[in-house]
Amino acid sequence: MQIQLRPYQQSAVEAIEGQWAEGRRRTLLVLPTGCGKTIVFCALAARRVREGQRVLILAHRGELLDQAADKLRKATGLGCAVEKADSTCLGSWFRVTVGSVQSLQRDSRLSRFSEDYFDTIIIDEAHHALAEGYRRVLEHFPAARVLGVTATPDRGDMKNLGEVFDSLAYEYTMTRAVRDGYLCPIKAVTVPLKIDLAGVSVQAGDYNAGDLGSAIEPYLRQIAEVIAAECATRRTVVFLPLVATARKMRDILRQHGMTAEEVNGASPDRADILARFDRGETQVLCNAMLLTEGWDCPAVDCVVVLRPTKQRGLYCQMVGRGTRLHPGKEHLLLLDFLWHTERHALCRPAHLVAPSEEVAARMTAMAEEAASAGEPRQLDVLDMAEQAESDVVAQREEALAKQLREMRTRKRRLVDPLQFEMSIQAEDLSGYVPTFGWQCEPVSDKQRDALERAGIFPDEVENAGKASLLLDRLSARRDAGLTTPKQIRFLEGRGFRHVGTWPFEAARKLIDRIAASGWRTPPGVVPESYRPEGRLS
Repeated sequence: MQIQLRPYQQSAVEAIEGQWAEGRRRTLLVLPTGCGKTIVFCALAARRVREGQRVLILAHRGELLDQAADKLRKATGLGCAVEKADSTCLGSWFRVTVGSVQSLQRDSRLSRFSEDYFDTIIIDEAHHALAEGYRRVLEHFPAARVLGVTATPDRGDMKNLGEVFDSLAYEYTMTRAVRDGYLCPIKAVTVPLKIDLAGVSVQAGDYNAGDLGSAIEPYLRQIAEVIAAECATRRTVVFLPLVATARKMRDILRQHGMTAEEVNGASPDRADILARFDRGETQVLCNAMLLTEGWDCPAVDCVVVLRPTKQRGLYCQMVGRGTRLHPGKEHLLLLDFLWHTERHALCRPAHLVAPSEEVAARMTAMAEEAASAGEPRQLDVLDMAEQAESDVVAQREEALAKQLREMRTRKRRLVDPLQFEMSIQAEDLSGYVPTFGWQCEPVSDKQRDALERAGIFPDEVENAGKASLLLDRLSARRDAGLTTPKQIRFLEGRGFRHVGTWPFEAARKLIDRIAASGWRTPPGVVPESYRPEGRLS
């Protein structure tokens, strides 16, 4: 059976294979919730099986193992063995095993396997892979190629996944997924209700759930009024810090005439509750962090995060419950509140798409300004990100004006990396921090030559990771028909602005006009205000 992959999924498979071919044995795939990470690793597992290899799919929850086994069978026709509790794959003729890390990490169990038993290991929800149990399993199979798959690469304890993995093979961002039509648009409403978190302590890198419950409880009735007003016709999921808090919110919402239920890990009728919500018999589902992983209901079109967090990964997991496409669903509505905390940063809607903290801060300020100006409005998160990024670039350019002027007038045929990044408005490049060991290494001779050929001055590229990102961006810009570094260098040296946002053909035609004018600016053209047709922003 042949899996039909979307273009980005096919690119992901090829990128993973490429990393392994280059000798990076442990690599990561990052796809947003709803973009089919299970399909990708099933396709990869099928390839491995065709080559006669054994594959282990490793996860920390039974629901994830069941989903992987079901998707593997439906997508590829392959069955699998189970390594969990009393079940074992030893002696099975299946080439794929789904395994529980809780079971497999035990020495008594690992010792039954030779260290070359599995050729490939796939870790679902790989943001958990820093845990000791995962490391123990990986160390037992040292020669295996490893793929970590996650929608949320951040870790709340601030440890780096670079401790476990060698590279990031492929990342498909939420922004790209929405723009490409694979996830629904997100609109956020910032509610002018200021919830005081100043007394909430931090434990293990995030807000203490018990303290959060106490801090939020006085505001539940006001929040319920907002939910009743904003979400009356929507399928809504509310995330809360404690089971007790979730039950109180359920009861208050019922008082407002909404059909609301609460679900938690100990609910004896959990399956029935989720089924009623899935059928649309329940409007609101309140939960204390149960539904962050392993549960899908594409009809969800409103998410309320009342479990504030410092962990971007956790925040993305919560919001991701509502980003899938569904017939009749125009967008996801995300309710946001004015969390008051003096000491600790926390995630807001901006962190879903912002390429840097500067852009996230600007987006958050824009949303809060809109909320304080009067009636809360639904703001498109991607539109806000574009505006905020443009504002941040303008602010940064102003701060770096002298440095950029010097760069633009240098007697150098190659463009400085900073000028290139600012010209193309690439916040992700200018704020880049290396993660993996190889990324911290010096720029290689091969990278240096490639950057020079493309027109970028390599001496000011700090490391191999940054060089790799620049080369990837240059390739993507070539495919998209955008300006080259040499065009940027030439035109910005003559006073034109943001040439990196222009189409290649627009820049070429202007350069031809300048050449025809004896290498002088053509009459009537004012470089500082010139905007070609087709400019991106």
